[in-house]
Amino acid sequence: MMDILRAVQDRNRWISPESLEVIAERTGLTRIQVEGVASFYSFFSLTPKGRVTIRLCDDIIDRFAGMEEVAAALEEALGIRMGETSRDGAFSLDRTPCIGLCDQAPAAMINDVVVTNLTPDRARSIAAALRAGTPPEEVALPGCGGLTPAERVQRMVAGNVRHAGASLLGPVPAEAGLRKALEMTPAQIIDTVEASGLRGCGGAGFVTGRKWRFAAAEPADRRFVICNADEGEPGTFKDRVLLVERPHLLIEGMTIAARAVGAAEGILYLRGEYAFLRDHLQVVIDDRRAKGQLGQGIGGVPGFDFDLRIQMGAGAYICGEEGALISSCEGLPGEPKTRPPFPVNRGYLGFPTVVNNVETFCHAARILDRGAAWFHAMGTEGSHGTKLFSVSGDCLNPGVYELPYGLELAELLRLVGGEDAAAVLVGGPSGTMVDRANFHRRLTFDDLATGGAVIVFSPRRNLLEIVEYYLSFFVHESCGYCTPCRVGNVFLQQAIGKFRRGLANPEDVEYLRDLSQTIIETSRCGLGQTSPRPVLTTLDNFPLIYSAVIKPSSDRVRASFDVQSAIDTARKLAKRRSYIFDRDFGE
Repeated sequence: MMDILRAVQDRNRWISPESLEVIAERTGLTRIQVEGVASFYSFFSLTPKGRVTIRLCDDIIDRFAGMEEVAAALEEALGIRMGETSRDGAFSLDRTPCIGLCDQAPAAMINDVVVTNLTPDRARSIAAALRAGTPPEEVALPGCGGLTPAERVQRMVAGNVRHAGASLLGPVPAEAGLRKALEMTPAQIIDTVEASGLRGCGGAGFVTGRKWRFAAAEPADRRFVICNADEGEPGTFKDRVLLVERPHLLIEGMTIAARAVGAAEGILYLRGEYAFLRDHLQVVIDDRRAKGQLGQGIGGVPGFDFDLRIQMGAGAYICGEEGALISSCEGLPGEPKTRPPFPVNRGYLGFPTVVNNVETFCHAARILDRGAAWFHAMGTEGSHGTKLFSVSGDCLNPGVYELPYGLELAELLRLVGGEDAAAVLVGGPSGTMVDRANFHRRLTFDDLATGGAVIVFSPRRNLLEIVEYYLSFFVHESCGYCTPCRVGNVFLQQAIGKFRRGLANPEDVEYLRDLSQTIIETSRCGLGQTSPRPVLTTLDNFPLIYSAVIKPSSDRVRASFDVQSAIDTARKLAKRRSYIFDRDFGE
């Protein structure tokens, strides 16, 4: 379903009512089922879009880097506002959440290619070139026609590898891990991965070998291995670098996992924002098939059959959650699945499924090459090996750093040139906002856990603005399945807005805490269970920013209700002003 809808969207620039009917008829589904999928993903449209759609990244990092000025330049050059399509159907201009390019913001997608480090002048030049008929690919990368897919992505987007560690970004011998895996039994592979201490690198930190063991032990005729390449957490982009720099290592790790659990089929789920990497990855898959590293009898081992396909996403943050990702692979709206059963028991199409992210599979391949003891010796107790940190924001050297677990946050800030930071968001909006007094804390699973994002904020940033932005992000990205997440995050955002306008009461602090706890305890999946974190961690670590905006009025009565804002909609509907509430009425 995802492939069908994407093909229709790409060809027609929208999914029309007639298309929905045809797709429903050909697939044997109802129209409402097809429309339910098409309306769920932000990159599918049920109204006509321009032949060229520009999606400007609206992440908070891009805003601080000058996104609004770039947006204004594009609007002026194209003659349309954000969210509009030109009358001739040539252009659409939209905002979109984080596209995995925070290290080179402001950035944008032009159809399926990306442009980075935008300025207003460059935005105007891009608009002029597009108006003149230059294809988006040539705009993003002039002279790209003679380049290979790998050369295109390497030149289109800077890798920004700032520190290469011992496992992933340093020298990596080709297929060394797979060769050793071919000499081992599946049980020995699982034992090695578990003994290494490798834990999932996407944020949850579940022990990788244990997950593989559960899937291998589940009685089933079919098993699947899925790579979660949907790193949608704002501020995270380290998997993007691995997809460019270490694609063979990734698929080698997936192949090792397939041998360990007895899977013959795999899926590489690539987020829609990374569509510019699709051809590059497909070439790698085809090359491995030609070399006998995918397909039947891998490495000359009878019965070791494994192949995979790329499944494109279509703009849905929730699909980074493994249950929602599996739903998306099944052609459904990306809604999380109820647990139990867990994916290792009944996952994709009801069969045992291992889901790990790009970094985890790459580490697994290196562990098979160098051994469990080698990996276990790096890092700290409970957090073994190296970790890729995606660093962005107010620092001199944004990019990817591969470092052993256990590093103090202050040490990382010295490396990236962010020593003057007032706050650091570790783990993205689902993580922890850390104040200067806690920069001694360590980057480990047991202290400051992160899927990779480390966002640096200088003293000139307004933390309440940042909190409000991330709450708006969670409101936008909630799948809407459960009320606590769907409605509760809206209430949180409104409450933070009240603090920003200076209308909060002391009781509103407890309201924030109580509402946050309710959302965490009653939400169905990880999005709702972590969405209040920007509020809670700033309340704990930056209490003064809240108390500073709670100010008594001169008559010792606190303002809790803004009459002017409340009647503004009524003013617009009635098209007149109020002689009671508008003090300057009649002047």
